[in-house]
Amino acid sequence: MQSHHIVSAYDEELKFLTRKIAAMGGHAERMVDQSIAALVSSDIALAQKVIGDDAVLDEGQREIDDKAILIIAKRQPVAGDLREIIGAIRISADLERVGDLGKNVAKRVVAVAEGRHPVSLFRGLQALAELALTQLKEVLDVYASRSVERIAFMRDRDDQIDAMYTSLFRELLTYMMEDPRNITPCTHLLFCAKNIERIGDHATNIAEAIYYIVTGEQMPADRPKEDKSHRVTIAKAAGE
Repeated sequence: MQSHHIVSAYDEELKFLTRKIAAMGGHAERMVDQSIAALVSSDIALAQKVIGDDAVLDEGQREIDDKAILIIAKRQPVAGDLREIIGAIRISADLERVGDLGKNVAKRVVAVAEGRHPVSLFRGLQALAELALTQLKEVLDVYASRSVERIAFMRDRDDQIDAMYTSLFRELLTYMMEDPRNITPCTHLLFCAKNIERIGDHATNIAEAIYYIVTGEQMPADRPKEDKSHRVTIAKAAGE
């Protein structure tokens, strides 16, 4: 919870950062959700909208950086106020990257839409996106409420996203081996899946930033930050 200051303008400046983060978070969620919808339905117009919407997050990050520098220079904040400002800078950078990842998925819609592919190719991707978006939404709720007791569970759940991505990697590799016509779309879907997995990592980064803002302490740096797809071989994917 932000403290109240004698100078009310100072409070408004800090609230500006909080409101901007909330707006960026909502925008990033929509971009990712719409990019997956465009991919599944081959909606090129929606994909183009997502690509264009990325400029909003870029501008949001610039506004937060500029406002943060001005506040630091003018108010010389300390303790919780300084953590609030630095945390906003860190979180906005993660949200900007989430937007980039959603845009990357949208850019592949045209390539995937060129052929007709079985719905089963998209089911795993949709499930992965749903899990990553749930993680992102919940961490933004924590930012609004500052309920840091939920953060440890959320950070641990990133392992589920990594495990699902590894499973999807194996599944898409199997599709490619079964039918060479699946190689092109599955390759694009593999890139999409990796982008979605990275969204989970950024959500976890945000959770850690929130914990630091509220407590003034860093969370232990012992969480695994990688999937296991590098261990998947053609023989394993085929079940040999």
